[in-house]
Amino acid sequence: MSEILVLVDHVDGEVKKVTLELLTLANRLGDAAAVWVGAGYEGSKDKLAEYGAKKVYLAADEELTSYVVAPKAALLAQLAQDKGAAAVLVAATGEGKEIAGRLAVKLGTGVLTDVVDVAEGFVAEHSIFGGAIVAHARVKEGTPVIAVRPNSIAPEAAPATPAEEQVSVALSDTDKAAKIVERVVEEKGERPDLTEAAIVVSGGRGVGSAENFKIIEGLADSLGAAVGASRAATDAGWYPHQFQVGQTGKTVSPQLYIAAGISGAIQHRAGMQTSKTIVAINKDAEAPIFELVDFGVVGDLFQIVPQLTEEINKRK
Repeated sequence: MSEILVLVDHVDGEVKKVTLELLTLANRLGDAAAVWVGAGYEGSKDKLAEYGAKKVYLAADEELTSYVVAPKAALLAQLAQDKGAAAVLVAATGEGKEIAGRLAVKLGTGVLTDVVDVAEGFVAEHSIFGGAIVAHARVKEGTPVIAVRPNSIAPEAAPATPAEEQVSVALSDTDKAAKIVERVVEEKGERPDLTEAAIVVSGGRGVGSAENFKIIEGLADSLGAAVGASRAATDAGWYPHQFQVGQTGKTVSPQLYIAAGISGAIQHRAGMQTSKTIVAINKDAEAPIFELVDFGVVGDLFQIVPQLTEEINKRK
């Protein structure tokens, strides 16, 4: 089968969940070949093998991570041409989309972004207008470059023993035009990352204030969950925008999603509707969120959420 190149998304050697999704998708379409750029591979090689990487291309040259995105696009272009790759998959993050665009130009082919699934023949599926419309598209000529939206594919373990190959690329002056001069590590709390958490507890307009978000945080902490918020809550300044779940925020797909005080506008639903189990707490029995949930509780979140938190803590 033809190789499908997968650009590994990692931070200091820690592989992001979206990479496991890309490997799963790549193995449905061909043979997944992971492309690792930078240091830290030894600590994550077992994870790539567990999720089906048949081959790993290692580009450990420090120069490749000293400049902004262009070197990765150059490396992928060289590999795609030299190895005859059938397609290239990247994460549809800010960086991933820019790499995809640059790569498509270098290969003289097309790029598909914010893809939620890919079928045989590299026909990509897009969920648009908040999930109201599903569109399909494919690249007519050349090697398709596909940026897949995180949390769109369920990662599936498929243990393999990948062959490893050291690779390098000669960078042009253009590739070196934007140099990284400083890296600042964002401070993280004890809660899991929102986009990778197995459980997410989100609050919305019904929470009423920034102070009241402590109730949402208490439930999340009892479950070992991440905290999310609706656009209404973040626009009101009750919770930081980086925790917004929705079409204009982050897309999540946890095993359990609890929505407290969220009406369920289509903008919010677009960011969480692929969650495996959805629970809603809302005093409005007619709230649109109840059309989507697996379990719904009609009632005052200020009574229900503290009771739920207390019961969970009793069982620890």
